[in-house]
Order: sequence, then structure tokens, then C-alpha cells
Amino acid sequence: MRTLLVVGIGPGNPEQVTIEAINALNRADALFIPQKGADKADLADLRREIVARYVTNPAARLVPFAMPVRDEATASYAARVADWHQAIAAIHARLIAEELGEDGTGAFLVWGDPSLYDSTLRILARVREAGAPPFSVTVIPGITSLQALTAAHAIPLNRVGEPVLVTTGRRLAEAPPDTDTVVMLDGKLAFKALDGEDYDIHWGAYLGTPDEILVSGRLSQVAEKIERRRAEARARHGWIMDTYLLRRRA
Repeated sequence: MRTLLVVGIGPGNPEQVTIEAINALNRADALFIPQKGADKADLADLRREIVARYVTNPAARLVPFAMPVRDEATASYAARVADWHQAIAAIHARLIAEELGEDGTGAFLVWGDPSLYDSTLRILARVREAGAPPFSVTVIPGITSLQALTAAHAIPLNRVGEPVLVTTGRRLAEAPPDTDTVVMLDGKLAFKALDGEDYDIHWGAYLGTPDEILVSGRLSQVAEKIERRRAEARARHGWIMDTYLLRRRA
């Protein structure tokens, strides 16, 4: 039976790739590298850097593939994501059938950790349901952007005896948080709608990389700075990965 390794590679620093992940990558016959267009070529390049640094298996092959683009014209967000995942699943099914022998092993290099706001495992479930050649899945956990964020700011994720919510910018925009909240995938900066006097924010982009940017403070005092630095960085790189922790002030 074919084996698929879903390998968490951390949020961007090759030195945060775990030994378990390195060993897993060296078991693979095919290392699948998604291509997301010229604007995001750095993301594919970083995966290649990780492979070049750590993979010593001479039989391992780099297999690039083009990622489909989500159709923003679809009105429903859920339908938009479902259609996108189905398109990716079709590509994955082809890769599994064409690039792996019956007992072959393939690896997907996943940003951060495969369990946190990544859809590779959900997409592979679609592939299996669609009748692709049989395969097993092994997940290798990775350092998350949450860990990289709190480490960079030298703060604990949770306050003593307090919960932490992990959500998205889309959900944050629906209601102000009443507990400590980590926000991911916030392209529209939903924090701007909050009462800035009520929150502290710890924000970071390109975490763990030479391009890392950190801003923290009372939201009312640093929101404009975050917006400006985020826009400048996105214009310079063509993409941005950022996250932040909101803490309601006592």
C-alpha cells in the first residue's frame, strides 16, 4: 500500500524542522512541492531549501505541482473553499497514482503543523473517498505559528487558569473576544474594529525567519503601525504570513 507522510515543517525557519520530520522526509520517494505562482515563489523555495539541507536520500525526487486558485467570485465562503479543496484533491489523486508505486512513499511538506488551520488532511480524506489508489497517512507534527509567536515575544500563550481561543479574522469580525484570542488568516485586519483601549496585541509576521517583524502594545497605540508595516512587507515580498494574540486588558 502507498504511504503518505504529512510533515509539519514549522512556520518558516528551517532550523525549526524537527528531527522526526527530517527522518520522515528521508523515507519519501517523492517530495511534493506546491507552486503558488510567481508572487509566492518564496514559499516553494523555502521547501526546496529544507529538502536541500536535510534530505540525504538519493532516491528522493522533488515533484512540483501547480496549486489551483480559489474562485473568489463564488458568493458563499463555504462553497468557495469546498470547490477549491475538491480541485486540489483531484491533483493529489493524480500525484498519488502517477508518482508513487504500489509500495511507494510520498511526502507533503506542510507549513506549521498539519492539525492547525491547514487542510491537507481534509483534502486527503476527499482523495480517499474519490476512489484513489489505497494509501495510509502518517502525520508528523510541526512547530506552529502560535509557538513561534509567543517565543518571539517571550510571553506565555495562556494566563494562569485562563483559556485561549484560536480563531480566524473572519470569526473575530463577528464578535469581540471576551478571552485571550489567537487570530490567524486575518487578511482584512479585523482587530481594527475593536475598541483598542480594551486590548493588548502581540503581532508577528514571517515568524522565525530573517524577515520577522514583531509589534506589541496597547491595540489603540499600535494598530496603525501594524497595518502600515504589514502593507509594506506584503508589497515587498508579494505575500505575508502573520498572526497575533489579543489580550483583554484587566
